[in-house]
Order: sequence, then C-alpha cells, then structure tokens
Amino acid sequence: MSVNIPATAMVFAAGMGRRMRPLSESVPKPLLRVGGQPILDHTLDRLENAGVKQVVVNAHWQPDAIHRALADRAASGRGPLTVEQPESTLLETGGSAAAALRAGRLGLDAFYLINGDVMWLNGPVPALRRLAAAFDPDTMDAMLLLGAMTRAVGEVGHGDFAVDAHGRPRRPRAGEITPYVFTGVQIVSPRLFAQAPEGGFSMNHLWDRAIDAGRLGVIVHDSLWFHLSRPDDIAAAERALHSVFNPDVDNDI
Repeated sequence: MSVNIPATAMVFAAGMGRRMRPLSESVPKPLLRVGGQPILDHTLDRLENAGVKQVVVNAHWQPDAIHRALADRAASGRGPLTVEQPESTLLETGGSAAAALRAGRLGLDAFYLINGDVMWLNGPVPALRRLAAAFDPDTMDAMLLLGAMTRAVGEVGHGDFAVDAHGRPRRPRAGEITPYVFTGVQIVSPRLFAQAPEGGFSMNHLWDRAIDAGRLGVIVHDSLWFHLSRPDDIAAAERALHSVFNPDVDNDI
C-alpha cells in the first residue's frame, strides 16, 4: 500500500528544560545524550529514514548550541535539511508551529510535529510510517501517536487520553487515570491551525477543538517510548536500551 509520507516536520527544541536541571543548565535538553548520541539526532535520524526532506527546529534556550549541533550534522552529510527558527520569547508548541506555518517553512500539506524530549523504538512498522498510513486528511485535522502507560519509560503522570471502541479519543474525566499518554509525536494538517491565536499557546488548545469536531485521530504505539523530562529519565532510558539490545545481561530494570 502506498503511504503519503509528509515532506516536512518540526522538532520543538526551544524549551528551558527546567525539570532536567542540573543537566540542562549547560546543555539544551534536546542535546543531552542517550544511547550514544543527542536526543535531537535520534529524532532527525527517524525523520530522515521516514523520507522527510526538511525539518524546522526551533530554539530559545542556548540557541547557539542548537545551531552548532545542526551545522555539524549537516557538515557530516546527515540529513534531512534543517531550518532553524530562533525564538526570542517562548511560544509553546502551538505558537511555535503556527509561526513556522506563517513563515512558509512547513508547506501546504500535512507535516510531523515532534517534541524535543522524546525517543521511541519502532515496532514491526516504523511509527512515523504508521502515523502517515493512518492519517486521513479528509476526516482528520491531526493524528496523535499515543503510548500505553505500561510501555513508557520516564515520568508520564496519570494519562492524557482514553480511547473508545471506535478509536475516538477523549480527555480524562475528573479524578480518572487513563491508559494512554501522548508520546510527543503527531502528524497534523495546516487546517488544524485555522483561526489559531496569536503568540504562544499549547497544542492542547487545538486538540480540544479537533476532539469537539470529531477530527482528532489517534493510534497506539506498538513498542517502547521514552519521555525524557528529568535526570532520572535519562538513566532509565539508558538501562532500558541496554536491556533491549543486550537481553542476556541482568540490568535490574
């Protein structure tokens, strides 16, 4: 089956990484190393392997370090093409993506949006390809990759979504613990940003609007994913990766 892979993507790399201190005091969180390379490189590798041609990377905290990392990657011949989006003020996820759209950096078709503090292992079919195959731009404005709480490495709270028997997502009810969390990976249509507010705002604002319109799709990731928010999460990710790729070694996970 032919899959329409987006040509563009955006990686959110502008955050201050306060919960990752002291590690993030001298290094932007997306440049912290896990499994032998920066988190940002893991994401760019996944996007390149999926066939994405251009990736917007925003920067606010220590933007010079992000710039050097992207320049070094390009000089080594690794793709995809990256376009930097410096932000003098934090715009949050929704505001940053809206700014990239207004500047013409993300094109006119669907694109990937990926948080700068996540990593994932692929199942039998790469997650980005699964997202693209499941996304229907005629009936959806966005599709989120959700992760089961039981397959998450790192702190994930009490869950972000429940999913009904028809695959429709809903928000948790008061006091409810839901089984799925947002992995930080999504595919969206520019239509999602119609009448988006100016300045900084969260993608949650747009997701809730899409849920109300019945135009938010979800699929559940079929392997491990890593939410790298705190220093302990880095250590947990290293242990999990070692366990996966060295299954005969006792890693005390």
